[in-house]
Amino acid sequence: MTAPDLPPNVPTDVGRLAALHSVSFTVPRPWSQAEIASLLANPGVFVVALPDGFVMGRVVLDEAELLTLAVAPAARRHGLGRALLARFEADAVRQGATRAFLEVAIDNLPAVQLYSNAGYRETGRRRGYYHTPQSARIDALVMARDLTAD
Repeated sequence: MTAPDLPPNVPTDVGRLAALHSVSFTVPRPWSQAEIASLLANPGVFVVALPDGFVMGRVVLDEAELLTLAVAPAARRHGLGRALLARFEADAVRQGATRAFLEVAIDNLPAVQLYSNAGYRETGRRRGYYHTPQSARIDALVMARDLTAD
């Protein structure tokens, strides 16, 4: 598996990541600087950060979890999300992962399409997983992909 040519990572600035996350996700809610910093402090967590987007994941044994993928609204529909997803997968494989999974809000149709096009398939649902500021509950699709199939 090879990741597309992406520019080198920009330095991981938690404030910048939180700001990017806040313009990328309004529902259910963006992650705070403290939440991002806390995740980055965990073993196996890694980030690919670019000026207009980032992906954060973790690898535990042979399984990778995509924690978040954020692309600035102005940079969408140009392949950056697809490239970041491929980079997440390539980095996960380098760290020993053979399978990847993620949760995505069922109503986030562009993301569901991105993951489906990349070979992720629904393996389950988490009812009411996401909570919106208006207290609505949104189901999450659990999607997974075999990283050795390429």
